[in-house]
Amino acid sequence: MSPHVETLAREVVEGSPRALARALTWVESGGDRAETLAARLYAHTGRAHVVGITGAPGSGKSTLVRVLARVARARGRSVGILAVDPSSPFSGGAILGDRIRMNDLTLDPGVFIRSMATRGALGGLCRAAADAIDVLDAAGRSLILVETVGVGQDEVDVMRVAHTVVVVSVPGLGDDVQALKAGILEIADLHVVNKADREGADRTLAELRSMLTLMPAAEEAWMPPVLGASAAREEGVEAIADALEAHMASMKTSGELDRRRRGMVVARVLRTAQDLVAARLLRPEALEAREGEATTLLDRVMRRELAPHACARALLTRMGERTPDA
Repeated sequence: MSPHVETLAREVVEGSPRALARALTWVESGGDRAETLAARLYAHTGRAHVVGITGAPGSGKSTLVRVLARVARARGRSVGILAVDPSSPFSGGAILGDRIRMNDLTLDPGVFIRSMATRGALGGLCRAAADAIDVLDAAGRSLILVETVGVGQDEVDVMRVAHTVVVVSVPGLGDDVQALKAGILEIADLHVVNKADREGADRTLAELRSMLTLMPAAEEAWMPPVLGASAAREEGVEAIADALEAHMASMKTSGELDRRRRGMVVARVLRTAQDLVAARLLRPEALEAREGEATTLLDRVMRRELAPHACARALLTRMGERTPDA
């Protein structure tokens, strides 16, 4: 192992904010160095409560995360915030505005905020999110708040990295509340109707509660509470913090925490395997013609001589025939 990796890993575990920032930059950049660091830190993870905050754009997720962090600090917990911002499909850059909105937290050494760009990844998270969560966990942050992009019904990746998922909505959604049933309604462990001081908040709360009673649930299973709040006014946030703690306690008692952790591990390993396979298949030599072949596999697909499924299977077969170092 590189001495630089070993030194950085040790400093992260010791809680150095500077090392934490550098480690997050490494894992976001990816590559062998990031993989080695993640492997070194992994034994120091598994202690944090990871909470995913998702919901439609404009629902006040950033404000809620900021106030939740302040409540957690008042309760003596150290906090890590991972805010995922959308990146430009043209430049790949991102505004990373969540850090600006949480500026008042930056002076608190017990809160560490990191904004990350999606870099084209779908599902509301970036590909480095799981490794970034591990870095924050290894650094001793007991509560990690993950704020997703806010893309609506497709935003389900958060359930693969978080122990508790909070879905944030606002009054006045109308028929959009019905649409939640086909998307993110099922992944919520806690529903928050933010901006509850607005007209129509009581109706939105009632509609969500009614929908939840229609969803099948195992006996003694956790029933997601539906809570109203006004994060901008710092109203109702203490109750949300209580519900987060209650959900973690419930999972520990019922055994759901172990099941959820296993599901998270399975999803992460499969996602990593898919990325590794894709990276190998995208190498130029994987697509080159074999000796005696007049064209590449992709050329044959383009000419409709070979179906895409058959092409994919042929590429996997070739990959299996090559040595690992090929």
